[in-house]
Amino acid sequence: MKPALLFLSQRLPYPPTKGEKIRALRIFRYLAQWYDIHLGCLMDNVADMDYVATMRALCADMHVAVITPKVAKVTCLRGLLTGEALSVTYFQDRALNAWVQTVLREVKPAVIFVYSSNMVPYILDTPFTGRRVVDLVDIDSEKWRAYADGARGLMKWIYRREWRKITALEHRIARECDVASFVSDAEADLFRQLLPGSAERVLSVSNGVDIDYFDPSGDYPPLYDTTRPNFVFTGTMDYPPNADAVVWFATRIFPLIRADLPAAQFHIVGHSPTDEVRRLATIDGVHVTGRVTDVRPYVAHATASVAPLRIARGIQNKVLEAMAMAKPVVVTSGALEGIDAQPGTEVIVADTVAAFASACVGLATGPEALTIGKAARARAIGSYDWSVRLSQFDKFLRPAEASA
Repeated sequence: MKPALLFLSQRLPYPPTKGEKIRALRIFRYLAQWYDIHLGCLMDNVADMDYVATMRALCADMHVAVITPKVAKVTCLRGLLTGEALSVTYFQDRALNAWVQTVLREVKPAVIFVYSSNMVPYILDTPFTGRRVVDLVDIDSEKWRAYADGARGLMKWIYRREWRKITALEHRIARECDVASFVSDAEADLFRQLLPGSAERVLSVSNGVDIDYFDPSGDYPPLYDTTRPNFVFTGTMDYPPNADAVVWFATRIFPLIRADLPAAQFHIVGHSPTDEVRRLATIDGVHVTGRVTDVRPYVAHATASVAPLRIARGIQNKVLEAMAMAKPVVVTSGALEGIDAQPGTEVIVADTVAAFASACVGLATGPEALTIGKAARARAIGSYDWSVRLSQFDKFLRPAEASA
């Protein structure tokens, strides 16, 4: 009989169509080899309802709290009165909290695994003698600080408040939990610098990529005119760093590309595009797809994948996936953080408008695209196998009996 583990995630970790779900599901499956998992999570996208049964079949028990985004965005404002971060109160649910307390009291799990800082308040101030592991992924407080630096007026005040509140929560996690894990060495090292007393409890666990799924030899019928130069960005399009990236590319970089390549197209592939992102489709050559069932056909036929992120934390799955598909990727320095790839031979790094446009034009007109794509695929195969990456958790999560 396996020991029990309580796994908390801010969203249902299925389907694995976005970065946070991919990592959560991979960790869940890795831990399931040793534990009977009791999963508690929230759902703020009705489309995910179709996948509840799939996830439930993998669990010993599961509680899904359904929240309505428009309502949650209003009710989370109570954090202004309670002193909590709004990004934490957004994910608070009384029924889920009651379920968590029942699991802790009656099931008595050996381990609590929490995915994202927003879910940690569910297990703080709760008696528990087992191990608490929190996968922070990125340093969220630094993300809010970056948002504040680029905002004005009321939003600047809100972002600065989130920065302070999430910083305080991260300090509590460092003091009260056994392990805090991050998606890259850079994030882990920064956390150690910010909280030197927590250095021994900080762990770096990089993402991997599914090499077999993202296979360039697969059959992917083209979904756009492949006789033209095509550049592709994939990601969740209501995520502010992604939205900022495509707006920057479409309005500043793409016009320079079109000056040299008038037939060039830019495909923004991902669900929940904001109104600002949707408006980019009015630009000649720019296409906004919304939700798609499979990003591979878009990447497979692209001249290059682009990741022009100006606000970036942790590892970008979009970059690893394009590399696995043997596509050249043009990235900013921030988008390459945590990825062990050689600039110039396995990816192309460009941080200015002119340099980014020049790199894209060069890939469309020169011989480098195929060579860089092959090297990128080789790097993905050699360095980003999921099982190897997640084995970093073994020291803290592998039960003694499983090691015998």
